[in-house]
Amino acid sequence: MTEHVLKARPYTDEEAKKLLSNIMSPETTDWHYNTHHKGYITKRNEIEKKLTEGGEVIRTTANANFSEFGELKRRETFNANGSILHDIFWENIGGNGQNEKATELKKKIETDFGSIEKWKSDFKATALAAKNSGWAVLVIDKLSDGKLRNLLVDEHGIGAIWGAEPIIACDVFEHAYYHKDGPKRALYIDNFINGLHWERIEKRYKTYTNQ
Repeated sequence: MTEHVLKARPYTDEEAKKLLSNIMSPETTDWHYNTHHKGYITKRNEIEKKLTEGGEVIRTTANANFSEFGELKRRETFNANGSILHDIFWENIGGNGQNEKATELKKKIETDFGSIEKWKSDFKATALAAKNSGWAVLVIDKLSDGKLRNLLVDEHGIGAIWGAEPIIACDVFEHAYYHKDGPKRALYIDNFINGLHWERIEKRYKTYTNQ
């Protein structure tokens, strides 16, 4: 069985301390990536191994009240989604917030939200409304109407839409910002938006739209 590995960020650990200093503390750039994010990868591998090695024994005891199989399946998606969203989170940040070079995505945001400022307002409100263990995620809803939407995602998957591709992911679990900003989530969200790397974001958007 091929194991999942921690995806490298677009910058080194040392570079992250400076590049992300407006968004999180230097310590958090390390803890968040090398402990929290890595932890999802580790546990996903452990769960997949248990599901493979458990064979029919754990499957024959599956039931709706409680079973080892059921809990493994729940945590399989929790850890998988956690690792995917964090990959996007780190890719999204480390920029200066200037979106001039994201021409295609900027045009799409203006079409679907009315303006960049209206998108920012809606994205911030979405991030503020998430639980203390949640995300705000800009997606392109490819299986329904093809529009961009800001999704409020609790934990790593509650509130997601099937087939919607994530473009921007803002982590609002408290570990993402408390060491620097304490309970000032709004400040953290503003700094996240102002630190977006729109060139990388544009590249991700284009992979979803075959441009």
